[in-house]
Amino acid sequence: MARYDEHDQARWVPEPPGNPERSAFERDRARVLHSASLRRLAAKTQVVAPADCTGLHSPRTRLTHSLECAQIGREMGKVLGCDPDLVETACLAHDLGHPPFGHNGEAALDELAAPCGGFQGNAQNLRLLTRLEAKVITEDGRSAGLNLTRATLDSVCKYPWAGSSCRIPGVPLAREGQPYCVYPDDLPVFQWVREGAPDYAVGFEAQVMDWADDVAYSVHDLEDALTCGHVTMDALRDPEERLEVCRLTKEWYAPDAAIEELSETFARLIAEPLWPAAYDAGPADLAALKRLTSALIGRLCRSAQDATREAYGCRPAPAARGAAPGRYGAHLVVPRPTRLECALLKGVTACYVMSREDHHAVQARQREIIAELGDLILRGAPATLEPALRPQFEQAADDAGRLRAVVDQIASLTDASAMGWHRRLSAATHRLRAG
Repeated sequence: MARYDEHDQARWVPEPPGNPERSAFERDRARVLHSASLRRLAAKTQVVAPADCTGLHSPRTRLTHSLECAQIGREMGKVLGCDPDLVETACLAHDLGHPPFGHNGEAALDELAAPCGGFQGNAQNLRLLTRLEAKVITEDGRSAGLNLTRATLDSVCKYPWAGSSCRIPGVPLAREGQPYCVYPDDLPVFQWVREGAPDYAVGFEAQVMDWADDVAYSVHDLEDALTCGHVTMDALRDPEERLEVCRLTKEWYAPDAAIEELSETFARLIAEPLWPAAYDAGPADLAALKRLTSALIGRLCRSAQDATREAYGCRPAPAARGAAPGRYGAHLVVPRPTRLECALLKGVTACYVMSREDHHAVQARQREIIAELGDLILRGAPATLEPALRPQFEQAADDAGRLRAVVDQIASLTDASAMGWHRRLSAATHRLRAG
C-alpha cells in the first residue's frame, strides 16, 4: 500500500490531533459525508430526470451517482494499493461543484462569469472544499472550508492547472477549452495543495477517481435509459442504430477513434452473453439488468486494474511488502478497447437521452433561467444573497469579486431551488415595477 507521509496528511490550517483511532483520511471522508454540499446533490439531476420515469425505478441523482462512484473507486483503490478512504473521499467530492442543471448549467454559468474569470465545475469543487463549505475558520476570520488534507484535495484535482485567463508566473495553465481546477483568487490554497507535485502531473488517486466516475456514469446512465424506456435492447442490436451511436461517440467522447473501430468494438461488446434478450421491467428483467450492470462495471474495472498491476506491480495492502508506487509514481493504465467500450456506453445515453429534441428545449430554458437569475440576484445584492455569501459580496474589492459571489450563490442551488429562486425574484421585480 502506498505510504502517505506528514506532507500528504497536512492540513492548510493546523488543527489539534483528532481521534487517534481514525486516520486523517477517515476524518476527511466523514467531513465530506456530513457536508451540506454533498446533501444538495440529492436534488441535482444526473442525466435522466425523475419525471421521465414512472413506477418502481428512480433514476440516479448527482448524490446517488457520487455514492456509486465512491464504492467503485474505493474497491479499485484498495486493489491498486491506494488508501481506500482517500480514494472514496475524492469520489464523494468530485461532483460537489456541479451547479444546477449539470453541464448545461455549467456552460451557462461560464458565460455569466466571463467578467470574473469564468466558471468550471472542477474549480468550484476546490472552492467549496477550501472556502465555501465552512467548518474551520482561520485566525483572521477567513473560512478554510472543510480543511481537508493535502492528499485528499489533490486527489479531487483531476485537472491540476488554472484557467487560460490566469496570467500569474509559475502557475500551470489549461490549454484553450480544457477544463481546469482553480480560479485566480483560489491560487494560494491550490499552490499549497500542489507543493512538491510536478506541474501538470495528475495524482494516481485522482486518476482512479476519474476512471471510477467514467465507469459509474457510463454504466448507470445506460441502466437509467433502459429502465425509463429511452433505449431498447432491440435498438442496441440494430446495426443502423449502432452506427448512429458510433458517430455521436466519436464526436463527443472518442475523436481519435475511427467509426470502423468503434463499430467493431460495439459489435463485440453487444455480442457478449451478459446482455439480456429484452427488457420489459418484469422481475426477471430487473434481475437481468442488475446482472448486466454488475458485469459491465466489473469488466471495465478489472481491465484497468489488471493492466495497471502488470505495468507497475501495484498490490492491495494485505499483499504489499513495501510501499506501492508513490502518488506520482504510477499511472492508471486503461487499455484502448476498454476506453472505447466505456465511451460507447456514454454514447448510447448521449444518443437516446441527451440528443432528444425535447431535451434540447428544456436545456435552452435552463440556460435562460441561469442568465436571468444572475441579473436578478446581482441587482438586489447583497440582500438577494444568502447570509453566508453576503460578506463575500460586501468585502469584494471590485465588480469581478462581487460577480463571483453571485456565481457562487447560483452554483450552490439545486435544480428545483434555482427555479424557485427565479420565480420568487422575478415576481418581486414585477411587483416593484407595477408599484
